[in-house]
Amino acid sequence: MTVMKRTFDIVFSVWLLLFLAPVILGVCIVMLIQGGGPVFYFSERMKTVDQGFLLWKFRTMTVVESDTGVSGGDKNARITPLGARLRRYRLDELPQLINILKGDMSFVGPRPPLRQYVERFPDLYRAVLRSRPGVTGLATLHMHQFEARVLAECQSRAETDRVYSERCVPRKAGLDLIYQRHQSICFDCVLIADTVKRVFVK
Repeated sequence: MTVMKRTFDIVFSVWLLLFLAPVILGVCIVMLIQGGGPVFYFSERMKTVDQGFLLWKFRTMTVVESDTGVSGGDKNARITPLGARLRRYRLDELPQLINILKGDMSFVGPRPPLRQYVERFPDLYRAVLRSRPGVTGLATLHMHQFEARVLAECQSRAETDRVYSERCVPRKAGLDLIYQRHQSICFDCVLIADTVKRVFVK
């Protein structure tokens, strides 16, 4: 990661944390009032093929003892009403500003993968994770609707895993590698602006 990109991440994340502090606090209060804790959901993701970290999110599902793999149709019944609204505007990802400050993530880059997929496709992710994982990115923007659609049709954990591995992982990796070859601060700003537009302008 270049010094300029890291500086941008730190300055922009600090500004957003200050600017969005009332929103973050409001979400915490509403969650506690409506359903109690926990407010946050922590998921292990990979920064490199060997190094993991805990990804922060607002909790959007009911708590179960074991929760592994990507979210597909088999998990839809667990999404809370508030969780659905948070997901609609990607507000569940606001806590990832902490991950950015810590250096686990950048604003723009490949979405951080689960360990199970890195272990399954080590060569692919060794190339993809030369870029620091991001909150948004080229693959996120162009694959989000497709991924949501194909995974929503899955009715079991095994089916979700198979569809994600076969139909999503290779396509997302291809786009992540295109981003990697063309990465710049200007390109990052374009992708951030496109993300905001897609989230709030329907």
